[in-house]
Amino acid sequence: MGAGSLSPAPDSAPPAARFVPFAYGFRPFFLAAGWYALIAIAVWASLYNLGISPFGSLPSYLWHGHEMLFGFVTAAIAGFMLTAVPSWTGGRGFAGWPLVVLTMVWLAGRLAIGAAGWIPLPVLAIVELAFLPALAVTLAPSLLRTPNRNRPLLLVLLVLWATDVTFVYAIKNGDAVLAGTALRTALNIVLLLITVIGGRIVPSFTSSALRKRGIDADVRVRSGVERLVIGGMIALVAADLIAPRHWVTASIAAAVAAVHAWRMLGWQGSRTTGEPIVWVLHVAYVWLPIGLALKAVHLLTAAGWAAHWMHALSVGAAATMILAVTTRAALGHTGRPLTVGRSIAVSYVLLVAATTVRVFGPALLPFSYHWTVGVASLLWIAAFLIFAVKYTPILIGPRSDGKPG
Repeated sequence: MGAGSLSPAPDSAPPAARFVPFAYGFRPFFLAAGWYALIAIAVWASLYNLGISPFGSLPSYLWHGHEMLFGFVTAAIAGFMLTAVPSWTGGRGFAGWPLVVLTMVWLAGRLAIGAAGWIPLPVLAIVELAFLPALAVTLAPSLLRTPNRNRPLLLVLLVLWATDVTFVYAIKNGDAVLAGTALRTALNIVLLLITVIGGRIVPSFTSSALRKRGIDADVRVRSGVERLVIGGMIALVAADLIAPRHWVTASIAAAVAAVHAWRMLGWQGSRTTGEPIVWVLHVAYVWLPIGLALKAVHLLTAAGWAAHWMHALSVGAAATMILAVTTRAALGHTGRPLTVGRSIAVSYVLLVAATTVRVFGPALLPFSYHWTVGVASLLWIAAFLIFAVKYTPILIGPRSDGKPG
């Protein structure tokens, strides 16, 4: 990738001596996503054990859900978009002071939401709600300058921002139901993003990896299935907003789960078992049909073993896809081979284990619910600790080939 317009010119110092955390869009935000994933769950586990909530009388899981979506996930989305948009549009990359400002705005939002119970609503709204509009304003000139199919991403950012506006309003008015609706809608928008972007990158990266191994595999992307799965997810977002517990919503979730599974059948995921950086993409995506199927079962039958479907979608699909994409993109955009070592493969396994324990543990494991949450939290923390330790030097250091960016 080319350097951004505000990237520092390559200097005469040896590559190892340069410190370049703001040389490209993925660097500060993948770093922020990784470390915040670790810190926020550690804080949440402490809040859960102590019975404390940053939102006063409202339950602490609202803070947990908000910070996973608008802290961890939006940082990862920002890193992805700030890196992908220049590639899509042929423009210069984002670097330098714009990234510093965006990072500070994101960080200020984390501090503000943690102090939401003590600061006035106008201050909270200004600080917490600034990041997504700032990101959209940064991306808009590049996306609008030339015709391209990725312009709707600006609308996605706007809708996510609207759910955050709703959430802030809800917590300041003590409305836990409205806050929960905002978080559920935001998660659905993230899942729609995974459906669209994942549907592009998973088969593409799989096909490329198999070709490099000399495997002639027919990785299929069928246009009819693509339209059906995206349309189904949009319908589910609307149904979940209007009637979240209705049998119609459950039926749509079941149908979309089936289409997701059908979509994956063409991607040859079973042939990627020897390459962790590829199979983790398939494992992340498979949690989408699993989570939606569990959701349908729970809405229709109230089965206890399906009650934690939301974590199949949030931890399994969203967080695992983020870990998969950040570990891959950070290597590719710093001039390193697209291969992960054993420790990162272990982090993938730990995150899948965290998902499995969190989703199915309460019904199947001989632990109390409290202990199940604790075990899942520790597995998550271990997974992201490995990522943070291994990838911090990559994200703050120079490219391995000495190029800027």
